[in-house]
Amino acid sequence: EQLAALTAAGGGLRVFADQTVEVAGCGAAGRGCVQRTQFPDLTRARELHAQGITGRGVTVAVIDTGITLKNALQSDTDRQDRLWVQYDAILDQEYRAREDDGSGHGSHIAAVIVSSESEDRRAFNGIAPDAGLVSVKAFGEDGYGTYADVIRGLEWVVQNRNALGIRVVNLSFSAPPRSAYWEDPLNQAVMKAWQAGLVVVAAAGNGGPEPMTVGVPGNVPYVITVGAMTDSYTPEDRSDDRLASFSSAGPTHEAFVKPDVVAPGGHLRSIMGNSSTLARQHPEFHDGSYHFVMSGTSQAAAVVSGVTALLLAAEPSLSPDDVKCRLMASAHPALGEGGELAYSVFQQGAGLVDAVAALASSDFGCANQGLDIGRDLADEEHFVGLARQADDGSYFLEGVDAFAWNTGFAWNGAFAWNTGFAWNTAFAWNTGFAWNTAFAWNTGFAWNTAFAWNTAFAWNTALTEPMAVTVWVEPE
Repeated sequence: EQLAALTAAGGGLRVFADQTVEVAGCGAAGRGCVQRTQFPDLTRARELHAQGITGRGVTVAVIDTGITLKNALQSDTDRQDRLWVQYDAILDQEYRAREDDGSGHGSHIAAVIVSSESEDRRAFNGIAPDAGLVSVKAFGEDGYGTYADVIRGLEWVVQNRNALGIRVVNLSFSAPPRSAYWEDPLNQAVMKAWQAGLVVVAAAGNGGPEPMTVGVPGNVPYVITVGAMTDSYTPEDRSDDRLASFSSAGPTHEAFVKPDVVAPGGHLRSIMGNSSTLARQHPEFHDGSYHFVMSGTSQAAAVVSGVTALLLAAEPSLSPDDVKCRLMASAHPALGEGGELAYSVFQQGAGLVDAVAALASSDFGCANQGLDIGRDLADEEHFVGLARQADDGSYFLEGVDAFAWNTGFAWNGAFAWNTGFAWNTAFAWNTGFAWNTAFAWNTGFAWNTAFAWNTAFAWNTALTEPMAVTVWVEPE
């Protein structure tokens, strides 16, 4: 009827057959198109970009599966080279400008941290788009490596930190704990890096939501261990943000609260070659060009590494302990409708990182209290945290009010940490610490009695033990 009326109207009006049209944009798959990422907004990193704080002058070392040679990784926002060097810890070789990421994981992680890609030359897709980058390959195309390769990579980073300006080390991988944290040789290498002045950021692992699932090296009490949250695909609506179901939870075997903070990790769009293993295994998450959507605490750790680079670019005198304190003191915990914590500190730590609040913070001395990394490494004294278990099987913090687990919540800043991060205090192992027996979790999870490892693990012959970049989990 409408067509007939229009035709009869005359006046030179011409009617054409209907056709399908598309808006000018990325299309369904986003093939080859630069789309604005959301995680720099969720963490307020883009607000620092607008102030000229972009990570310039700080180098981040990414120990992972290597890197793909895309402009957004090789060059900063001024299109200047910032991929200083690549090191293959498996072959013990240094080189530059070589495609060496068969997996795709390392490229994805590096781009979350430093991508200079932008749809408008203002909203950059990486957290620290002007930071320097060093890629250390310690994992193969299948995402697996050995303790020996990762340790070699860490030692290389420590040795070259001053020459390359390395201030941050990203460790987006995990392995099950096989001993106390201080006996693990990888953890010892991580502790030496922290002692040398490097801020080490580690993924909590993708073994959640069960408790005591934080892996090595995220179980090192000194480092910044990161869990994952998701915006539930509604970045403008914060009311449905939640902890990612796969995010590993604490406490650690030594009773420390982990993770320390959480960051976006539910579904991050980042750079990955289309011929990489992950892109071929999960083509539905690749745009066919060079972008891939992936989830995990690996990605969340990369976000925090980027925020750390921003902090150090603005305040280069901050120590690793200072950075950890700032990030925790300024984080926003998820809260229930009544203002109570929506998640236990064993799931969310201090809460969601906030780059602007971290830079504005003047807090110091609130992280790693009671720890002595020198005595720890010298095997003179070791430490445990404040986690304990109630008779009903739930975990709590000694001397600190118990934290409720609820559902309805929002990530905001309306909560005051009246405990002063008391859980981040440690005391000496030799003072007679003992776990309660039969660590039962409310969901039926059980642990061995009296914090006993089943066997004495022989580390001197086990450096070929495998470890992997965090396992694949579906975006959420």
